[in-house]
Amino acid sequence: MSIKVKIVNDPVYGFIRFPEPELMRVIDHPWFQRLRNIKQMGLAHLVYPGGEHTRFAHSLGTCHLMGKALDELKAKDIIPDKDECVAARLAALLHDIGHGPFSHSLEYVLAGVSHETLSRLIMKRLDIEFGGMLQKAIQVFDHSYPSKYLHQLVSSQLDVDRMDYLNRDSFYTGVSEGVIGYDRILQMLTVRDNELMVEEKGVYSVEKFIIARRLMYWQVYLHKTVLGAEMLLINIFMRAKELAQKGDDLFAAPALKYFLYKDLTEQDFIINPEHLDNFCSLDDNDVMVSIKVWQTHEDKILSNLCKMLILRKLYKVLFSSESLASILEGKRETARSLLSLEEEGLKYFAFTGVTTNSTYNNDEELIKIEMKNGTVRNITEIDDSLVNQTLAKSVHKNYICYIQ
Repeated sequence: MSIKVKIVNDPVYGFIRFPEPELMRVIDHPWFQRLRNIKQMGLAHLVYPGGEHTRFAHSLGTCHLMGKALDELKAKDIIPDKDECVAARLAALLHDIGHGPFSHSLEYVLAGVSHETLSRLIMKRLDIEFGGMLQKAIQVFDHSYPSKYLHQLVSSQLDVDRMDYLNRDSFYTGVSEGVIGYDRILQMLTVRDNELMVEEKGVYSVEKFIIARRLMYWQVYLHKTVLGAEMLLINIFMRAKELAQKGDDLFAAPALKYFLYKDLTEQDFIINPEHLDNFCSLDDNDVMVSIKVWQTHEDKILSNLCKMLILRKLYKVLFSSESLASILEGKRETARSLLSLEEEGLKYFAFTGVTTNSTYNNDEELIKIEMKNGTVRNITEIDDSLVNQTLAKSVHKNYICYIQ
């Protein structure tokens, strides 16, 4: 009996295949289809108009790269069995299913719980619905499966998630600095003592991958206008939740309204399945329709913030290596005069913060290189490695957001 193979035409990789029926059951589920309405890059499209792709496409791409990685390992006689391959592909497919509206932008503002935690809870619910089909996938995702390298392919400093989002985000934004040689990296993968590592001849491809990530963060993800837009979105919902807590009956799409009037913890989601049901009906559309309506809200702070986002009259943003506290009061006085605001409202229109780019984190699981002489070294220990000299250093920048 022939198996029906699902083929998707992906703009980044061309035709990608999903022959496993388990994958198609997940993809067809409404909770996964919801990712079609979650922007992968938050509000980056306000700077890079092409960057409007979705978590749905990214999840398919991550699953595709997982398949290619497993094929390479099989070719090297590192042979996970069929069930392990399906589990790893499912874990890659579902790794971002817990993202809420505009991805990272509102991660802790609406539900109050990380997307990784929500992904895990959603996978457990789906596992019950699918009769235990996802048990191994959950173990891979949770790092509890015996084959440690499968989890490293899903989540590490050199995982298929990062490979896909760098390629995909670069493709859609037109920022060529993010292009990586993912094929070369995948071909250089190997496993030793149950750990994922890279053959020595792949070192430069890994360095290019890390450099690309650094450039994409400063040029795209932490671009000052993108940062300002995302802080504006956060402030809109901080103000909306303030009003909700005061008893204002705010207009909102039902799924969004559910979370405006609640402050939830991970334990709340575990105890009450209704929270997860509502979260899984929440997407970007609920947020945008509410913001459009709030432009005419009687609260001056909320209405002005919403108008700024809808009309793309975003915060001005200034980065500096020095503290910006000395100019904050002046910027707040400008906001006071422009909008005739009381003191409590000024924090929404002039504020400071710090942003950090940790391109390669020495405190996380390091990328290991299998040398030709049989030894294993961390990439930071490789002679003349850029990762050792430059890229392992975290960069902190102070910023101020304000109106003028």
